[in-house]
Amino acid sequence: MTWDIEQFNKLVSAEEYFEFFQLPYDPRVVQVSRLHILKQFSQSIQEIDANNSQASQAEKLDLYCTALKQAYEVFLSSTPLEQKLFKVFKQKPKNIVMLTEIATS
Repeated sequence: MTWDIEQFNKLVSAEEYFEFFQLPYDPRVVQVSRLHILKQFSQSIQEIDANNSQASQAEKLDLYCTALKQAYEVFLSSTPLEQKLFKVFKQKPKNIVMLTEIATS
């Protein structure tokens, strides 16, 4: 399939990416996990660009398509909370003492 990098660079929403690559998707899954899918996709694009500097635009777009499909598939069987892509999921609250941290004397 031939894709246009200029057109790709204009895409904004998750649905637009799926339509651009003609990938099937469940709108309910995208609705619930939109930000997480896009975050995972963005991280994958950064890796692809860093590791494939000699690849043509067509080759990169093909890799991007695979990356979007993989990012989507992660959230078919997992939740955003389980994936912990965002900093807020990784932060430990500062004003809470965990029971495991309490030592008995």
